Amino acid sequence: MTETVTPNANVRMTAGERAGIPPRRMDFQFADDTKRYWYADNAFLTTFWTTLSALFPAGETFFIDSVKNYRDRVTDQHLKDQISGFIGQEAMHTKEHQAFNDMAEKHGLPSARIDKELWSLLGLAKKLFPKKLQLAITVALEHYTAILAEQLLRDKEHQSNIQDREALKLWMWHALEENEHKTVAYDVYELIGGGYFTRVFAMIVATIGFVLFVGQGHLRMLWANGTLFSLKDNAKGLWKLIGWKGLFPQLFFKYMDFYRPGFHPNDHDTVQLLEDWRQRMLEDGGLLSEQTYSKVRQA
Repeated sequence: MTETVTPNANVRMTAGERAGIPPRRMDFQFADDTKRYWYADNAFLTTFWTTLSALFPAGETFFIDSVKNYRDRVTDQHLKDQISGFIGQEAMHTKEHQAFNDMAEKHGLPSARIDKELWSLLGLAKKLFPKKLQLAITVALEHYTAILAEQLLRDKEHQSNIQDREALKLWMWHALEENEHKTVAYDVYELIGGGYFTRVFAMIVATIGFVLFVGQGHLRMLWANGTLFSLKDNAKGLWKLIGWKGLFPQLFFKYMDFYRPGFHPNDHDTVQLLEDWRQRMLEDGGLLSEQTYSKVRQA
């Protein structure tokens, strides 16, 4: 059971807050006239990020469930608190990206269809895959989201490309929280005796699945948008993703770190980065200071 209270209410600290992983409900509002090509005035890149957003409701729910499967095995109070924060944050990501996806649907993009298909696919995975493998896949995909989010927090050009303020708030808030809870699934996996080879196998499975599902979803977004054959625009956008200084080449070495024995998400130090962004977003005058948000209290 959950209840929400305002940040200045005289209440005790939540488990997530104690662990430094506070769930924040932002209630973003995306207007019907939100700029169609809100990322760099580019249809290819806008539909790419919209495709990623379409994955979050089903994907984040899968992450939550895979960790919940082992919640009763955790005895360390700090990790228990971290799990509570992780679940709360991921639940809020699901909610806020659903609002974003509803906006994309109003632009004629098939976010709802892609979302429905992923729910079905992950539902099948829950039936077929052992729970430990489900958790390992979560660990792998959490690595993806953590390094992608870190890049967004570090890259000023990336931030300036998001030309709608509400979209900017959504993606930066999400990026902050992904790095706040990036160790939780990994630590639970290690606690239950998850091994190196299962972790690597899960990353290979997750990578293949991610590339195939995002690829076909993005193509359908472009088709629905009427820009699948806009070669010049698409080439420009594709270069931003896979060109010499594109997004994915910049992430390559951090992605490959996952295959190193002994790797831990904290090997990528984001402590000061997150503190800087909490100030830039949450304090007076920050990006989210105008946002009326509530903290989610978990019973």
